[in-house]
Amino acid sequence: MRKVKGFHRPMAAKGISNFFHKDKTFRPKRQYKDGTMRYELHKQSKASLHAGVDLRECVKVPDDQTLMDWIAIHVVDFYNRINLIIGNIVQDVCTEESCPTMSGGKRYEYHWCDKDKYKKPTSVPAIEYISLLMDWIESLVNNPDLFPVDDVAPFPKAFLPTAKKIFTRLFRVFVHIYMHHFDRLQSLGVEAHVNQCYKHFYFFVTVHNLVEAKEIEPLREMSEKLCKW
Repeated sequence: MRKVKGFHRPMAAKGISNFFHKDKTFRPKRQYKDGTMRYELHKQSKASLHAGVDLRECVKVPDDQTLMDWIAIHVVDFYNRINLIIGNIVQDVCTEESCPTMSGGKRYEYHWCDKDKYKKPTSVPAIEYISLLMDWIESLVNNPDLFPVDDVAPFPKAFLPTAKKIFTRLFRVFVHIYMHHFDRLQSLGVEAHVNQCYKHFYFFVTVHNLVEAKEIEPLREMSEKLCKW
């Protein structure tokens, strides 16, 4: 079996319950300069997974901040959190043999297209789709023309459509995990922690209209029960 690069080896079950709070991902995290507005937003976003926090309130744009900055910060934060879920929990059971396609049950299958190596939508194994997705997001986030580094730099017109595509593809990772690897979450005792991350993600993308309803459909029933307003 060809090994897909990039993800951490799965961690032991001991101590896994608080893995969301580790500052550890398989790629360098996008850094924000201490003292800048975006650094403060990043800290606010990180605090949102703590117990007792109302996620429905957390997703709202802070006073005196911009929606674009809030979205940019969450692209990075959700990218890191989903990396941890894949690398520490799912990678060893999501293989080319077990998951030959990026699917969400029998009704949904997602093809990869990046207009570069894959110029047309192409069926690839789920773990390869996810690895390609993370590489793609990393390249976008590290592009200062798209994700400005300085607080004063404006966001380009392409930023919001690009962010929506990122969130849409990240949502598909949740679809695959819940549809095909839910038993893994239960066996490791991390179901509640992944649910918390999903709820935060769901509230964020629905409140700010970042993912179309048709993309959310595969998890609609679960979301209605898990994410009651």
